[in-house]
Amino acid sequence: MTSATVQRLRLLPTEFVVEHLPGARSAPDDRWFALIRAPEGLTVIREHTAEGTGDELWTGFYGDSAHALDLPGMLVALVGPLAAAAVPVFVASTYHADVVLVPSPRKEEAISVLQRAGHEVGGPV
Repeated sequence: MTSATVQRLRLLPTEFVVEHLPGARSAPDDRWFALIRAPEGLTVIREHTAEGTGDELWTGFYGDSAHALDLPGMLVALVGPLAAAAVPVFVASTYHADVVLVPSPRKEEAISVLQRAGHEVGGPV
């Protein structure tokens, strides 16, 4: 891994749920963190709330500083080591960085994997 792809990451301060709304073109409310619209419907990433107790929870990592959109290898530098360790991921990209979600029960393992890959992982954004 090159020094250009080594990243400083922060844990996002809340847990998330990921929902799929088949055929939807817009979110039913404004309680979302990220929306991804695709031909098969809408994917919604929401902050976890107490009423969603049966949902699978995800922990988020976010780049601590923006990187250029044309800088190759930034996302693979994160998901590659996680994939090699069999840690599932869900990713949403922003203009500045990538939001990498891992199942919350695997948070500590993901932190360790990312640190071993040379990334710096800090506290909440």
